[in-house]
Amino acid sequence: MTKENTAIVDFLSAKSRKSHFYFLNSQHKQTISNMTQEEKSKIEERIVDILKTVYDPEIPVNIWDLGMIYKVDLQEDGTLEMDMTFTSPSCPAADFILEDVRTKVESVEGVKTANVNLVFDPAWDQSMMSEEARVELGFD
Repeated sequence: MTKENTAIVDFLSAKSRKSHFYFLNSQHKQTISNMTQEEKSKIEERIVDILKTVYDPEIPVNIWDLGMIYKVDLQEDGTLEMDMTFTSPSCPAADFILEDVRTKVESVEGVKTANVNLVFDPAWDQSMMSEEARVELGFD
C-alpha cells in the first residue's frame, strides 16, 4: 500500500486531552501553488461552506456556527491544516463527525490532503458560538 493510499489515525492518550488525526487522500487534485490569493480565498470559502454542512447529531447547529473549528489553513501544496474541538471531550459522535469533516473537506477542489487535529485547548464554551447558533439554541 502506498503512502497516498494510507489513512493514518493516531489517537494519543486521553489524558493528554489531545488527539491528532492525519489523513492522506490519494486523489490527484489541483494544488494552489500557482493560484492567486483571491483563488485561495475562494477555496477557503468553499471549505467553510462545506463545514457548515457538518452537524453533531445531538445538536441542530453546524460545527462552524458552534465554534468547533479553531483553524483552517490551506497551504500552497494543497494541504489543509485544521484544528477543531468538540463541545465535550467525551462526544459519543466524535468518530462520525471527524470522518464527515475529513470526507467533505477533501472533496473541495484545491484540497489535496487534510490534516484534522482534534484539540481541547482552549476548551470549547458557549461564547464560541455564532450569534445565529446562540439564538437557535435559545441562549440569547
